[in-house]
Amino acid sequence: MWSNISAVPFLLTGFPGLEIFHPWISISFFVIYVSILLSNGTLLFLIREDHTLHEPMYYFLAILAATDLGVTLTTMPTVLGVLWFDHRAISHGACYFQAYLIHSLSIVESGVLLVMAYDRFIAIRNPLRYTSILTNAKVVKIGAGVLMRGFILIVPIITTLSGFPYCKSHVLSHAFCLHQDVIKLACADITFNRLYPIVLVSLTGFLDSVLILISYILILNTVMGIASGKEQAKALNTCVSHISCVLVFYVTVTGLTLIHRFGKYVPHIVHIIMSYIYFLFPPFMNPIIYSIKTKQIRNGINHLFFLHRI
Repeated sequence: MWSNISAVPFLLTGFPGLEIFHPWISISFFVIYVSILLSNGTLLFLIREDHTLHEPMYYFLAILAATDLGVTLTTMPTVLGVLWFDHRAISHGACYFQAYLIHSLSIVESGVLLVMAYDRFIAIRNPLRYTSILTNAKVVKIGAGVLMRGFILIVPIITTLSGFPYCKSHVLSHAFCLHQDVIKLACADITFNRLYPIVLVSLTGFLDSVLILISYILILNTVMGIASGKEQAKALNTCVSHISCVLVFYVTVTGLTLIHRFGKYVPHIVHIIMSYIYFLFPPFMNPIIYSIKTKQIRNGINHLFFLHRI
């Protein structure tokens, strides 16, 4: 009996009670998605084509942009499918795969922000040895390690989903699949799937944030040792973009966590909106931040879009 029920596809959910406004809501989502694709795609193209950007800092930025593109491309089809066509059904396999990509890329993004903090520490602590310490080979190894961490650590809780029977409602609370959403529908002992994510978050997101904070304490200590006030400002200015991206990421993570943890009496629509903010705001803001705050990126964009026309 359970096998038959488990074969029933999951049903995605848009904005409950606002279905009549889905076509209008979809316009803003479409604009945001296109903006994310264009801005992050432009950033990747620029870093690839502009040889002055072939430095460790920009290689890590390219990984961040690629991660943001990955998150966007993973959620966009189902979100727009629900809003445009009311296409809610999603097979179990497709749902598990989407959840796997979403959670893996979230861990990757946290890891990339950590290695970018390490990059800024090396650049300020040992500016003369910066490129000799962070060689291309080392950047590749660090990037591969960040990707492997994200895509391997999430495997256990996703693979267990496929072994659970689902005898409750098959309606999910978002227009995309999340592990914590799917696991609520399982009719089995889900102790492992409740405990493992707590350990995982502690060993990735929380640990990453602590290490980023330590990196900036060391950076600040190094900067304070620089005699010239002008040089101090110049050194700190190279960190502004990264600090802004870290704040955007962790503020949205913290907001989403608090809503899910303590928002028992908060309207469900607020939970849904916070989830979209978490998945859309960092990918939308990161390229804007780097375009505004980083002179080399700004010059590259000006050259790409304006000087080529002259």
